[in-house]
Amino acid sequence: MLRHARTSTTLTAAALFAATLAAPVGAQEQAITHTTNDDSLQWGDCPAFMPEGCRIAVLHGDPTEPNADIFYQVPGGAKIARHWHESPERMVLVTGELQVTYDGQDPAVLNTGAYAYGPARKPHSATCLSSEPCTLFIAFVDPIDAMAGAPE
Repeated sequence: MLRHARTSTTLTAAALFAATLAAPVGAQEQAITHTTNDDSLQWGDCPAFMPEGCRIAVLHGDPTEPNADIFYQVPGGAKIARHWHESPERMVLVTGELQVTYDGQDPAVLNTGAYAYGPARKPHSATCLSSEPCTLFIAFVDPIDAMAGAPE
């Protein structure tokens, strides 16, 4: 029985692979890569309540639509005011050391490579503890937004 199941899985995987090869090349989305110092990135300003020197670069997607990815960067030592988002956010710290505090939770210190998840509408603040800039990769589920304070 196990041998039959394994063969069936292998055949299914082979059929899926063959179907992928048969798909028109033009229909496939192109892969992309970026680093924080990539000259092709177009950095823009953050909302006015964010610290001076804060900047954002859209990596993939349309920020007004669901599923956009960004780099969010603040200078070393910057304090990020309490704010919230309509969207959940999945984050990985790319550079620096960042302390993040979500309302009702103990502060968490993120080091380079650390992952964090922020629930939608959960107010939070942060401080870039390092002297170098703190850069977060952030994947938003819903369109990108940031509002000062807390939701009503």
